[in-house]
Amino acid sequence: MDPNSWAWWQVLNEFNIYSIIFRLLLAMLFGGIIGIERGSKRRAAGFRTYMLVCIASALIMLTNQYISMHFGGSDPARLGAQVISGIGFLGAGTIIVTSHNQVKGLTTAAGLWASAGFGLTVGIGFYEGALAAGILIFVVITVLHNLDNKLASRSRNMELYVELKEAGRLSDVISFAMKNSIQVLHIEFTKSKFNSEKEPLTALLSLRLPKKHLHSDVIKEFLKLESVYFVEEI
Repeated sequence: MDPNSWAWWQVLNEFNIYSIIFRLLLAMLFGGIIGIERGSKRRAAGFRTYMLVCIASALIMLTNQYISMHFGGSDPARLGAQVISGIGFLGAGTIIVTSHNQVKGLTTAAGLWASAGFGLTVGIGFYEGALAAGILIFVVITVLHNLDNKLASRSRNMELYVELKEAGRLSDVISFAMKNSIQVLHIEFTKSKFNSEKEPLTALLSLRLPKKHLHSDVIKEFLKLESVYFVEEI
């Protein structure tokens, strides 16, 4: 290794103005990279939110290291541990349950937690682990997103939210499922919040599909039924 490069690497592993600035910039860079995908999908936590979480986590770890070095008697991981537990409050705010009982925001919440972990790793100067984790986190959020959707769309288990035009027409849906070899494993139903004039029924169906049935095709077939007002996978 070049002596000058080794000298700079030693500088960055020490606690000084150069390493502090480098760690904060690295946290900002990777926090933004991780948040790009979420921001492009207009999620509650996007590009800037991920940046702020990552920078703040790195700063807190640097602060803890500063306290430990200059005042002594302090656990250098104490403040970092509070970040790990405290980020849960921010993550929980991104998780919502829609009017159709569909849970959204889990990936965003997990991404925020991972971004905070990355910031802590950078803040303490564990560059090798931080860079490896940052790359893997980005791959999981972006590249593996399509694979996750593909696997989910081909799963034989399926959860459907169904709104009927009239109460008592759920038998049409069940009969259609049986004719197409679709097993109805569980049914949960309540009055719908929509179209109250016709008193439609809201049903949550747990289905077991035959092999090689795409979820999108099943939804299209259910929408063709006259008694069905709305269908969505949850």
